[in-house]
Amino acid sequence: MTGKAGMMHRILFLFIPLVALLPGCASYYSHFAMFPAENSQGESRQVRVSWNSAEYPDWWVLNDRSTALKVETQCSARIWRLQDDSHEDAGKCGDGIRACAEPGVDRVVVRREDLDPSACLVVNPGQSNARIAGIEGRLELLVACEPVVPESEREGEIVNMDYLRASPVPYTVYTRKVPRGSLSASLPAFDESACE
Repeated sequence: MTGKAGMMHRILFLFIPLVALLPGCASYYSHFAMFPAENSQGESRQVRVSWNSAEYPDWWVLNDRSTALKVETQCSARIWRLQDDSHEDAGKCGDGIRACAEPGVDRVVVRREDLDPSACLVVNPGQSNARIAGIEGRLELLVACEPVVPESEREGEIVNMDYLRASPVPYTVYTRKVPRGSLSASLPAFDESACE
């Protein structure tokens, strides 16, 4: 190619990869929920689920992205981070959205055909191609583990490491989606007085 056609081809060849790197087309959101449940010891606790996402228009070259999905239990220092195959650190305990048991820390007590034997927490079990970025307002959270020891001692202090009670039936969680940075994007806070 020569002349104007060749020049346009070279410009497009350079321009398209640069456009793919621009973050300006994404919309950023916070997703969260808080719900009551019991921990493995049968104590009534609040459980918080949260993650952030970047959503791109359908015509854009990039797929929607998300952070890991966090599951936190009131009064506990244990924070679960569930990931999917779009994350580099996704665990090797199956497909979909999952977090793996930590040897010596977690004991798998729920066995299902659609779960890897070392999966601890799974969102939307049975959906091997599930992505956190694709969750829209509702999720099924399956807890297959319990802590080997719910409390541990660190530097002379007792630290609670308990979490949501295991169940063969997933918890149904309804989540909120709000623009990041907005006043309504703050995560609901735990009532720490329940831990005393």
